Amino acid sequence: MLLQVLGTAAGGGLPQWNCACPSCTGARAHPHRRRRHASLALRADDSHWYLVNATPDIGDQIEDSRALRPGPGTRRTPLAGVILTDAELDHTLGIARLREADGFEVLATAPVREALLERLRLGETLAPYTRVAWREHGPEPRPLTPHGSVTTAAVPVSAKRPRYAAAHGEEPDETEATDDPEATDDTDDWVTALTVHDTATGRRLLYAPALARWSDAFQKAVDDADCVILDGTFWDDGEPVRTRISGRTATAMGHLPIAGPEGTAQRLAGVRARCLYTHLNNTNPLGDPDAPQHALLRDLGLEVAAERMVIEL
Repeated sequence: MLLQVLGTAAGGGLPQWNCACPSCTGARAHPHRRRRHASLALRADDSHWYLVNATPDIGDQIEDSRALRPGPGTRRTPLAGVILTDAELDHTLGIARLREADGFEVLATAPVREALLERLRLGETLAPYTRVAWREHGPEPRPLTPHGSVTTAAVPVSAKRPRYAAAHGEEPDETEATDDPEATDDTDDWVTALTVHDTATGRRLLYAPALARWSDAFQKAVDDADCVILDGTFWDDGEPVRTRISGRTATAMGHLPIAGPEGTAQRLAGVRARCLYTHLNNTNPLGDPDAPQHALLRDLGLEVAAERMVIEL
């Protein structure tokens, strides 16, 4: 199994275009601190790759990955499709950028697919340009390609809807920051973690850029995984309130924090898998490579995913 990290930032990236906070200012002064929107490239077989989420940075992310570039034919591309973990704009806006393709697949849960087709009208928008096959992505493992050994499945982790898909009769709170949850319902399929299994080698990946709750099913996926790439949006639960981006805590915004007694770092410490954090908000001190929080993670055997890093399992 071969993976490439295409981006590791939460909504807005780092720096965020309309923000002059210390982290964004630091990223402008030191370009090596810049982070693109969180995404992952997954090799399904020798000639097909899938993106996990399609971000606003998708064009640059493809160009920066030699494996994703077109060729040898003039219009031949190894990119076969996109697997979505949620319906948030920072994970779906890049789908429209793929309109030049002859065709591609989008794998998503039922509520995510419905939001994109009924609320954003992406199917109607793209139909004059290209063929898009909208496939359901659920808890049962399915092979990505007919002759490949890589299967994927979805583990529900949150009922958080994007703002544009707020339930009927509920008004989205426009005063809240990016990544704020809106209406929830009785399904956790709005946000899922992705499990990837290479049946030829037995190796497994768990990718969860947004994580609102640590369920028994998610714990099993962690226990089974050889590599876990996890939601690192906020360092601690009070970060959004302290930095004045929201009146809600990290947990209330749909993201378990890294640090603290209920933080994900303590849950991950000691697991057998290699564990990395992604989806860092611009308020997270981990955006600074010299921040002392990196040493705290290293002491627990954890790390932060780096832009463009390649992981072979």
